[in-house]
Order: sequence, then structure tokens, then C-alpha cells
Amino acid sequence: MSGVRRAVRRAPSAWPWALAAVVVALWGYAAAVAPFPFGRDAGHNLARFLVEMVSFLPAMFVLVGLFDVWVPRRVVERHAGPQAGPLAILWMVLLGTLQAGPLYGAFPVAVALWRKGCAPRNVFIYLGAFSALKIPMLTFEVAFLGWRFSLARTAVTLPVFIALAYVLERLLPAGVEIPAGGEGPGGVAGASVTKEAVAQAER
Repeated sequence: MSGVRRAVRRAPSAWPWALAAVVVALWGYAAAVAPFPFGRDAGHNLARFLVEMVSFLPAMFVLVGLFDVWVPRRVVERHAGPQAGPLAILWMVLLGTLQAGPLYGAFPVAVALWRKGCAPRNVFIYLGAFSALKIPMLTFEVAFLGWRFSLARTAVTLPVFIALAYVLERLLPAGVEIPAGGEGPGGVAGASVTKEAVAQAER
């Protein structure tokens, strides 16, 4: 009975691997024996996407690790924490605009900012700026659609992202935290990390 209980507890952590196995199996079928051309195209596109992730994510995780080690929590809290003023919006927009890469590369940075004491609204503003205001994307947009269109789109989307960030922060439950990796108390994966524990660990 205890073995069954342990298997049930560990089942959620096995779901990502099971999903990855299903995706790889479908990709192999689509790339090799799929009777439809779009199936083969989907398989080849998945292969290119995996190569892109493998070439991009390790460097991103290294940068996030350096940020986590080198940047003190008090610095993030002073410039982008819950008590930071409107200047924090500018910092988040600049941080998102000056970065490059696909959108999934922004989430490790967002998690690091949150755990360092960044206010949730500023994390959401960073994700919005990263998704819509990156300099490489703006460069292509200006080249194909003109600077007037790019300026008008930025003038519309940026206030919307900022307003949505404040709304999302209000909708979050009080005291919500990013789940920690590994096993928490009682062997349950994904236990929450309190701000007090993180601050004590960094002192």
C-alpha cells in the first residue's frame, strides 16, 4: 500500500516525461511514415524548434544563474519591489526591450526576478515588454511596416500591458509565491518558498 501511495505522489512529476515521450513518438511518425505532407512538415518544424531550444536555453540559464548569484535581493527590491515607484516600470520596459531571443527565454528571467523580490506587476510588465517591444522585433517591424505603424502600435500596447500588469497583480492571491523545485515537506514536489526563507538563505 505504501508503494502505491508513493507512486501516486510521484505521478505528477512523471507527466512531463510522459508528454515528451508522446510528442517524440508523434514526431517520429509524422516525419517518417505520415501519409500527409503537413505531417512531415510538422515533424521537421518540431526538429528545428528543438535545435533552437537546445542552442538557446543553456546560455539563458547560465545568465539567469549569474544574475541570481551576483545581483543582491535588496537591489531588486529597491528598484522593482512592491515599494518601488513608477521608475520601476521604466526599468522593466528597458530590461524587456534590450533582450533578444524567443519568448520562452523570458520566463527563467521572470522567475529569477520574482524570487529576488520583484513585484508581480513589474514581472508582468517585463514579460509584456519582452513579447512586444524587443529591439530586434521592432527593427523588422519598422523595416516592413514603417516607423509610424511601429510607433502607434507601441503607444497602444505599452499602456495596455502596464494596466494589465496591475490588474493581474490585484487578482493574485495574497502571499502567493513561485513553487520551488525538488521535494518539499512530506515528500511533495513543488513546495512554496516563503520570502522569509529566501531572505534568510541569501544573508
